Amino acid sequence: MLEEKQTNQSYETLEPLFNPRSVAILGASGNKNKLGNLQVKALLDGQFTGEIYPINSNSTEIEGLTCYKSIVDIPNEVDLAIFCIGSAQVQKGLEECARKKVKAAVIFAAGFSETGDEGVKQENVLREIARENGIRLIGPNCVGLVNLSNGLIGTFSPAILSVPLNEQKGVGYVSQSGAFGVLTFMAAAQNGLSFNSFVSVGNEMETEFADIIEYMIHDPKIKVISGYLEGAKKPEILRGLAKEALDKKKPIIVMKTGRSLAGSKAAASHTGSLAGSDKIYDAFFKQTGIIRADDYEDIISFSKLFLSNKLPNGRNTVIITSSGGRGINEADRCESYGLKIIQLSKQTMTEIKRTMPNFASVSNPIDLTAAASVSNPELFIAPLRALVEDPDVDNIIFTEFPHNWSAEHPLLLEFIDICSRSNKFIFITTFPLEGMSLPPGTTELVQNGIPVIPGHLNPIRGFAKLVEYSEYYRKTQLEKTVESSRKIQKQSLQNLLQPGTTLSELQASEILDRYHIPTTKRLLAVSAVEAIHHANHIGYPVVLKIDSSDIPHKTEAGAIRLNIKNDQEVREAFLEINRNVLNYKSDAKVNGISVQEMLPVGVEVIIGANNDPVFGPVIMFGLGGIFVEIYKDISFRVAPLTREDAKSMIEEIKGIEILKGSRGKASVNIESIIDVLVNVSDLVTDHSDSIEELDINPLIVYEDGIKAADAMLVVANKVKEKTTIS
Repeated sequence: MLEEKQTNQSYETLEPLFNPRSVAILGASGNKNKLGNLQVKALLDGQFTGEIYPINSNSTEIEGLTCYKSIVDIPNEVDLAIFCIGSAQVQKGLEECARKKVKAAVIFAAGFSETGDEGVKQENVLREIARENGIRLIGPNCVGLVNLSNGLIGTFSPAILSVPLNEQKGVGYVSQSGAFGVLTFMAAAQNGLSFNSFVSVGNEMETEFADIIEYMIHDPKIKVISGYLEGAKKPEILRGLAKEALDKKKPIIVMKTGRSLAGSKAAASHTGSLAGSDKIYDAFFKQTGIIRADDYEDIISFSKLFLSNKLPNGRNTVIITSSGGRGINEADRCESYGLKIIQLSKQTMTEIKRTMPNFASVSNPIDLTAAASVSNPELFIAPLRALVEDPDVDNIIFTEFPHNWSAEHPLLLEFIDICSRSNKFIFITTFPLEGMSLPPGTTELVQNGIPVIPGHLNPIRGFAKLVEYSEYYRKTQLEKTVESSRKIQKQSLQNLLQPGTTLSELQASEILDRYHIPTTKRLLAVSAVEAIHHANHIGYPVVLKIDSSDIPHKTEAGAIRLNIKNDQEVREAFLEINRNVLNYKSDAKVNGISVQEMLPVGVEVIIGANNDPVFGPVIMFGLGGIFVEIYKDISFRVAPLTREDAKSMIEEIKGIEILKGSRGKASVNIESIIDVLVNVSDLVTDHSDSIEELDINPLIVYEDGIKAADAMLVVANKVKEKTTIS
């Protein structure tokens, strides 16, 4: 089997794909209906700035261009070869490209790894040819790539050229679906936004989704990186790139499909049974600052909002409308996406009233009434002067805008002037009626940093995602000097982590101890007399539990007794547990009965880890008891965790108020939960090849500390390779 894709190739080696000085078309054709002709025409119609070399052994000229019998016959250097040939001809074509020292290639043909084992073998041969000769490849089974800055229309899809070319650019798009990528490219263009670059990665034989992301991070023309993702091949690389993009203030917004629980599996632990591939992707995106688009509209609206070159300062939002019903509808939408429709201060409302007629409403949403749209368009400016001076207002949304303000209209110029001098985020969303969705002054508004987005693109949802990005970006800027989360040196656990075993509680607790995770005082007894001795040493009350790797769930086996207060109760509990275990699982391997301190009442939480097939160790946190069993009030993050990651996990659950203290109860020690989360992260990261599942449940938290009352750990059968799932 071939070695994994090399990761030391620099993003600069992709330059010939995006900015070739010359392009050769293998399989070029004079037949207007052939793919090879469509590709030649696309380059000509796109006004490609470099040289174009058609390759066809039976022609001397195609579309007015000199045609060559073979790529090796071209007298000049060739940067990029586009393969408009069938899968059976691809290997020969690539070998000729290697002889010609071509730097990059795009392969459209299907019939490779997506068809089965034989196709995989063919891809492996092509990959090896490319690696040995330094050729960067897009495809196979793709629709190619586009770079509007130089007219490189490296795709056979004529639809790319059927849409308008807009002044607003700055977005790169990479897709694991060719057709869906083309449709998104077209939808953006039809809504006033042209993607600078578009790449369909196909089977990702040599160049992967993350490679294109890396190139776009370093492309100064690209301000927003977007994409369509079905499954991440190497999320650890994507994680590093997300941090790099964040440092450059380049948001990554991705539409990730597959929200089902198809990736989950039955497992011994709560973590394993609750984990699902989509939950992990959600957590990964939150953790890395990657924005998850719900649909292609989010990519378009988010990009248009971000390209205003202003980030929102908060969630406090005011709506200005000329329709009370529409204002209420948009207010509901704002609240549903986490934006705050605030109560305006008396001072601001008084200022607004001074310039507004009596029939208008000055509460939020501010209703100018239909008069503003029909006879008093100056009312669209009236409340704006007061709102931009209100320190409690972060965002101002107009749900309509005058349709009689042309580019030179003095009121439009005044509106732009007020917005330009304010740090508020101001944008316009219009009702998507054909023929009137965009006001005539849209171009001037957009050029001056005031986005205008029709309602069918769901700009409120897109804006909420921009607010989330802004919050994450500002938080990370404040944490540039965050300390490393690592405090514990890697511990040797080879003697404890035997492949294919489920550890008993005492064995699991020994591992927790080594990673500074507080556990209960405990001693193992093999007789009732010894159990009584241990109970007196620990001090009453105590807990008795079976210690057996064959019985991970002690309650259902009747193998645990709580709050035992004296020697007689210890004797009775010891004998009863042994009887219950014999009836429950007569062949269970029993180490003895664990005698443990009885912990006082506190708040029960659960912390677990599961070795995800794509992301590796994933950490789970939630409240214990019914909160995890019934409500599934849990959060996930991908290891390794920083303290900030751990903090955000805790704050994410709905039951956070229980931890902070409710109904007169004191807050628990949240810092101690963070400590355990980070230490568990260290443990499962250090031993990711061995630990399959870990559950600490319950973990009891107090005002002044924390202790694990029970633990379960499953060791993997063997070292597992990560896979890609959707």
